[in-house]
Amino acid sequence: MAICTMIYTAPTLHSPYSSFSSPAAGKAHLLGFHQKQLILFTSERRAAARRSSSSSFEVSCEAKTVVIGLAADSGCGKSTFMRRLTSVFGGVAEPPRGGNPDSNTLISDVTTVICLDDYHSLDRTGRKEKGVTALDPRANNFDLMYEQVKAIKDGKAIEKPIYNHVTGLLDPPELIQPPKILVIEGLHPMYDARVRDLLDFSIYLDISNDVKFAWKIQRDMAERGHSLESIKASIQARKPDFDAYIDPQKKYADAVIEVLPTQLIPGDNEGKVLRVRLIMKEGLKYFKPVYLFDEGSTINWIPCGRKLTCSYPGIKFFYGPDSYFSNEVSMLEMDGQFDRLEELIYVESHLSNLSTKFYGEVTQQLLKHSDFPGSNNGTGLFQTIVGLKIRDLYEQLIAETAATPAEAAKV
Repeated sequence: MAICTMIYTAPTLHSPYSSFSSPAAGKAHLLGFHQKQLILFTSERRAAARRSSSSSFEVSCEAKTVVIGLAADSGCGKSTFMRRLTSVFGGVAEPPRGGNPDSNTLISDVTTVICLDDYHSLDRTGRKEKGVTALDPRANNFDLMYEQVKAIKDGKAIEKPIYNHVTGLLDPPELIQPPKILVIEGLHPMYDARVRDLLDFSIYLDISNDVKFAWKIQRDMAERGHSLESIKASIQARKPDFDAYIDPQKKYADAVIEVLPTQLIPGDNEGKVLRVRLIMKEGLKYFKPVYLFDEGSTINWIPCGRKLTCSYPGIKFFYGPDSYFSNEVSMLEMDGQFDRLEELIYVESHLSNLSTKFYGEVTQQLLKHSDFPGSNNGTGLFQTIVGLKIRDLYEQLIAETAATPAEAAKV
């Protein structure tokens, strides 16, 4: 995760080592390198150099961009998740200043969020003419996506295309500088193996068909005046491509947030009370799954009572080990919703491996954004937890980078 410079300094002009200049400064910058010299030793000369009392090493490292992938269908909460994630790192995520007002990119102090719709190879008219949806890989430029994500990860600026959601056209590109953390969100962040291999962490938002249908009815009928028949037709038109190209990506995800109908209300079909699962892959180097009470045990917990206000239908938690696409995982589930968000701290106190900086940070984050959709249920809770875990992953990678010079100097 780091690009390192090692410079050996000898006491005289007759130093017992060979020095080779690095590539030209401009080329080095384009490649993401920052070293001034490359030092090659023979075994005899290396020993002589070590005996020199005034010789020294100068080692410095610069971290590469950490890349996070977030996959989900449209209308599944990606934008809300992005706002929660950028809030964890501080600062406000805004479009590039002075750029295209219809840009999909969001930039904050630490993060840059790129919408993968920008890699559509066909505009709205082109897709209609060819009879494909935006979910179809044929409507997307995966070669360019890979090349540009890799360039940013390697410390290079890119000229990224813009897909204009207002006009349906492909606008002129915009300049994107490499940030500390790049989030690529959209339909296909894990579809192409080359792009998938660039990800340091990946998340999939998995909204069940029943909940997705209920949400779309609430939004499109109430806010956009669509008929029930047109909503059903829209969902059915997208479903084959979703099942073929989007949904299979969840098997690659390091964490999945799964949103399901509640089991607390028999026959519920409104989608207002939700059962939400956080599925966390085991065995990752920089990610330790969250657990409830006792790691590895199977726990069913109904916390309602004196310390947590619960109106009908109440709240129920589940935690336990499981298998997900042949991967060992830990699963944390919440069914129901909070009446008083400040009381969440009672639940937070029973969860471990949260990667918080202080007691109550999860509760504080949810109270800070209580107006965000899902703040009173498992979607907001688990999105916030994953955001904190990503912050911890980033800090572990930075710490590892900082330790590299000391290790290199021992060579």
